[in-house]
Amino acid sequence: MKKINTNDDLNYKDVSSGDDQNSVEKSESNFYINERNMLLELGKDITKVREKKDLIFLLSKRLKSLYYFTHTIVTLIDHKDETYKGFLLDTATDQILDPAAYAKLQKTHFTIHEPFIKAVLDSDSPISFIVEDFKDKPESPSYLQVSYNGGIRDILMTTLWIEDKPLGFLHTYSDRTDSFTKEFRNLIKGIAPQLSIAVSNIIKNEELEKKEQEKSFLLDLSNDISEVRNREDLAIAVRTALKKINPLRGYVIRKLNDDGVSLSSYIYDEDITTEDYPVLIEILQAKYPVNDGLQNRVLDSYIPLLFNTDIEIARGITSQYLFFWKKMGFTRMVGIALRNGDVVLGILWLAIEEINISLLQGICSQISTAMANIITNESLESKNNEQSVLLQFSNEIAGVRTKEDLQLAIINVLRDLLDTKLAMLNIFDDDGIGLSPYMFDRTLFEKAEIDFDKMEAVKLDIHEPYTAQVIKSDCAIIFNVEEELEKTNSGFAQLWKKVGFENAYGALLKVGNSNVATMWLLADKLDPSILKGICSQISVAIANIQANEKLLLYKQQLEHENVYLKEQIKNIYNFTEIIGSGKQMQKVYHLMSLVAESNSTVLILGETGTGKELIARAIHNASHRKDKLMIKVNCAAMPANLIESELFGHEKGAFTGATDRRLGKFELANNSTLFLDEIGEMPLEAQVKLLRVIQERELERVGGKDTIKVDVRIIAATNRNLEEEVAAGRFRSDLFYRLNVFPIYLPSLRERMEDVEALANFFVAKYNKNNGKNINRIAPKALQQLHSYLWPGNVRELEHLIERSVLMTTDSILREVYLPKKTKKNDAEENIFSKSLEEMERLFIISALKRCNGKISGAGGAAEVLDIPGNTLHSKMKKLSITKSEYF
Repeated sequence: MKKINTNDDLNYKDVSSGDDQNSVEKSESNFYINERNMLLELGKDITKVREKKDLIFLLSKRLKSLYYFTHTIVTLIDHKDETYKGFLLDTATDQILDPAAYAKLQKTHFTIHEPFIKAVLDSDSPISFIVEDFKDKPESPSYLQVSYNGGIRDILMTTLWIEDKPLGFLHTYSDRTDSFTKEFRNLIKGIAPQLSIAVSNIIKNEELEKKEQEKSFLLDLSNDISEVRNREDLAIAVRTALKKINPLRGYVIRKLNDDGVSLSSYIYDEDITTEDYPVLIEILQAKYPVNDGLQNRVLDSYIPLLFNTDIEIARGITSQYLFFWKKMGFTRMVGIALRNGDVVLGILWLAIEEINISLLQGICSQISTAMANIITNESLESKNNEQSVLLQFSNEIAGVRTKEDLQLAIINVLRDLLDTKLAMLNIFDDDGIGLSPYMFDRTLFEKAEIDFDKMEAVKLDIHEPYTAQVIKSDCAIIFNVEEELEKTNSGFAQLWKKVGFENAYGALLKVGNSNVATMWLLADKLDPSILKGICSQISVAIANIQANEKLLLYKQQLEHENVYLKEQIKNIYNFTEIIGSGKQMQKVYHLMSLVAESNSTVLILGETGTGKELIARAIHNASHRKDKLMIKVNCAAMPANLIESELFGHEKGAFTGATDRRLGKFELANNSTLFLDEIGEMPLEAQVKLLRVIQERELERVGGKDTIKVDVRIIAATNRNLEEEVAAGRFRSDLFYRLNVFPIYLPSLRERMEDVEALANFFVAKYNKNNGKNINRIAPKALQQLHSYLWPGNVRELEHLIERSVLMTTDSILREVYLPKKTKKNDAEENIFSKSLEEMERLFIISALKRCNGKISGAGGAAEVLDIPGNTLHSKMKKLSITKSEYF
């Protein structure tokens, strides 16, 4: 070594050593200058980066011109899922790695919690890994093994940070183990912040571009949706839209059914192909419950939800469509609720890897609007069709006159409107308890192979369980066939099962408050409102048919009986047939003879059962109108709303049920006599119209415009005191005076006890003949019973008691009359003839004291009621031993 000397040895320097040190310092200085220049140049290039391709060129071309490596990749972290996934890929990768394995890696999300990536996050500088040392370690990412298989031996990992938050990673790969020198690491570390900014800018630019694309996409979709008019149009618009964002990986729109608890396929991806086609058809036709663990979660959410099919199956979800998705390879499905305002319409299911919430919400918003419009239009069209069929049915019903016409109309409307057939229509019997088969459609039961004659012979009543439920309900009742088989396994449920429908519908047919029939239909589903409308029209039609049948029957009977009645009435109803010759009845006969030949109005007064109708017929038969039948109207037996129609008649269509013109009783009694029985029961509104007809002798039918002249003699009868009724405001005074032209008071049986024996003998003879008896006399004891009874029911009560006694008699003598048992109330009155005068006086005083609440004398006392002095009453009470406990 050459040395230089200066004054002494201590001043010698190693000249050669000093030269080498200067050389090293100069070399290091040049390196830093070069490194700084490269960083400056790369920084300038990075600032120009706006798109992925710019950054790829920078990493794959510029850096490779300075250092050796095979390729680079940028991955991004998803902090929500705590995973990272490929973002920027180098085309050189495709030439190195296995295509299939590499394609799979591009879609894979890797967790940031694995040891390998944690080491990268914990390092503040680029860190390299020998692939062979890490690829087989537990939890190492799968791309290490794939890279190793492609020849990669070393990886340099650099964390990209934005505002102290990891954005992603820069992966640099090499097929050698000496590529990543200190200089290269320093360079990567130096450009890492700028790379982070560049990647962040690329992401923002892509988001802006994506939003612009979304706006353009939604505008195009809006234009397509605006032209949608039906489900087919909507299917085309949906297919076009979803193809742009998700190239037909599979979708289905399910509509919420009317039951509110299930959904069914509405629109689906018709490009889906599967070998198991029957399963696809089954899934499309099935109804899926809302609360199945998936669909309820979607409907409860106001944002799209992403589901992993494997995870949901592992959670225990058993819906058939979930397994179908897995079989089709749909690993991720997004569900979006379709709503129109607050109304839930259904769900869109879409096979997709990632969710773009705003885009999907925009799509679903427009789909929901179109779907709501279509449903509304379909509903309106359906309603119009229903109304058209119902109108046609109504027109057909209006012309129905026979059972056969009605059956044909019912078959047509059920076929056209409800797509079903009539199972059974049972009519109520006259007793209101039994039901008889009325009509049914035999073709409905062809598969059931039943004996129709046997089915028709089945007699039901209101106590049959199914019928009882229908009668109690205000609307049609639905019986699920399977449920009924499990609960009761009844013969009806077995029959329904054989026919092959899910449900049986039972409806009660009513007109007003009257039950007409029960109708049974079999179907999978029926519209309750339509069924109700049909039932109401059928009810009226059946009631009209029954009324027509009864009218025809009555007409035939009247035609046969009319001649007989005219002949018989001359002999039956005359003065001589009225039993009674006492003083009271002689007065009645005298009045009858005076008025019979005139046209004057007669008012017959008397208690119930005194024979007022018999007197009226006798007056009619003694008049010059006797050749025509007397018409009778019971004013107490007619509903208030029908009295006017009954008396004056009505025109066709005057009110509901008025299918034909009807003559009133006044027209039928023209040139004859009209007997108004129980006139005191007539409502006030009817009294006004009756008064006008009596005064003017003309009338108008209900619903008519023509005035009809009538010549009718009025005989009225009542058991009420009409003067008291007038005072109480229940009877019109002007009508009373119009009727009270010639009053005849018919005495009660108590007032003419002398006629009791003659009446009794008459009724014994009458019921002898009717019942095949041979009673020739009444025993004295029985006559004594008849004379001692007060007869509150008058002659009618006497007749009924004699009839019963005749039936109870076994020989030729009527020995006992079976009078009503005595009660505490009338015991004293009915035993009047079995007590002494003193006993009767005692009972009378006690009764008076009770009525006066125990007060003996003074104002309102018993003495005042009995019209005797108070001292006299005290004396009598003492004499008769009347104590306070008996009256107070």
